[in-house]
Amino acid sequence: MATDIPNLFPALPEIFLALVAMALLMLGVFRKAESTRLVGHLGAAALVAAGALALAFGGLRTVTFGGLYITDAFAVFAKVLVFGASAVTLVLAVKWLEQENVQRYEYPILVLFAALGMGAMVSANDFLSLYVALETQSLSLYLIAAYQRDTVRSTEAGLKYFVLGALASGLFLYGASLIYGFAGSTNFDVLARGFVAGEPVSAGVVVGLVFIVCALAFKCSAVPFHMWTPDVYEGAPTPVTAFFSVAPKAAAIALFLRVMIAPFGDLLAQWQQVVVVIAVLSMLVGGLAAIVQTNIKRLMAYSSIGHVGYALIGLAVGTEEGVSAVLIYLSVYLFMNVGTFAAILSMRANGRMVEGVADLAGLSKTRPVMAAAVATMMFSMAGIPPFAGFFGKFFVFKAAVDAGLIGLAVVGVLTSVVAAFYYLRIVKVLYFDDPADQFEPMPPQAQLVLGITSVAVVVFFLFPLPQVVVAAGNAARALFGA
Repeated sequence: MATDIPNLFPALPEIFLALVAMALLMLGVFRKAESTRLVGHLGAAALVAAGALALAFGGLRTVTFGGLYITDAFAVFAKVLVFGASAVTLVLAVKWLEQENVQRYEYPILVLFAALGMGAMVSANDFLSLYVALETQSLSLYLIAAYQRDTVRSTEAGLKYFVLGALASGLFLYGASLIYGFAGSTNFDVLARGFVAGEPVSAGVVVGLVFIVCALAFKCSAVPFHMWTPDVYEGAPTPVTAFFSVAPKAAAIALFLRVMIAPFGDLLAQWQQVVVVIAVLSMLVGGLAAIVQTNIKRLMAYSSIGHVGYALIGLAVGTEEGVSAVLIYLSVYLFMNVGTFAAILSMRANGRMVEGVADLAGLSKTRPVMAAAVATMMFSMAGIPPFAGFFGKFFVFKAAVDAGLIGLAVVGVLTSVVAAFYYLRIVKVLYFDDPADQFEPMPPQAQLVLGITSVAVVVFFLFPLPQVVVAAGNAARALFGA
């Protein structure tokens, strides 16, 4: 009996990454430790090529693999962000691996497999393919969190992430099974046709949806499922923390949008309140808990929790404008975070990495260019105009106000004011405290990344903003089937 071969072209980015990862694995096996730099740079080039392959389709909506996989403008937008962020953090990691004498070729390959899972996640059109993609990503992340296996902190971070991640996977599977049992399908297109706004829906579907929301909230570290984030960010190797803070975060939020809007968009009344509560709690915890942090990686963990709260405001709106605002926010967030972690990865004094906020004291006197770039990132994260962070928050808050969620927008503005305290505190440490130990010169890769992101954050409103707004609008329309 003949079997139809599915259309493989929409999945070319993921297929390409899988083939390259296996080829680089063989290269690493034969060349051993000295292959780390080569494998890392080839892996970064492969990620850039995968992003180009995603763009090559131009966002045309195509469903393949029996309805399990979809590519559209939304998936393309998310993949470009994810693959680009993965490539930049991988380039930054190569130098760190050499400095810490832990250069092993497995690290770049695990990043590639994680990116493969993230690409498949945002293109999933069925709970079955979504779960496989989610676990492909998660298993790689568990391993790189514990990459420095000889240090207790890294091993502990990997173990905590694994145990809590397994719990989240269980919640997701249980929720998906409830939806299958009460709605009769796991396919997003079929589910979307089965739900009509305003009509009653089975309690079993609502309960299943709540479980899925909880699992996805864990993946993007939203409160109250954020407990793993500070410990994993602090304990994992610094380049791993940089990677966690951008690519998996963007993929998780994009996945959240896909799952809630594509099959359950007409059930907005059933899940909107839950997302509103999660967004409010994330903004509050992210804003308040970061104030007392003295470790820069732990502070960035709580900062990321707060930023997830702002992004979820757009999801809670449940409209094209809201989804577009989230995608704009994600674009800005990636630039800010990559630049910040390029600086954190350069916090090296007396032959060792330092992570305290106090270690940045007086940096303006010893490394004035680096201090200016870090201050730019802090101003942008605080949402101070005319930096890019202001526009990210502006679009999200505007979408909430236009949808009548004025209270949610007010909470967002107030928590932004609170969060500005700890961002501006870092600027104060940079410029007004007495100098601490002088940092070693920044690696060329970090200089390049920090320079590009600083310029992008400053001139965002002049050039990138219109292009990002148009692309985000097209992606949002694709998600709503327009």
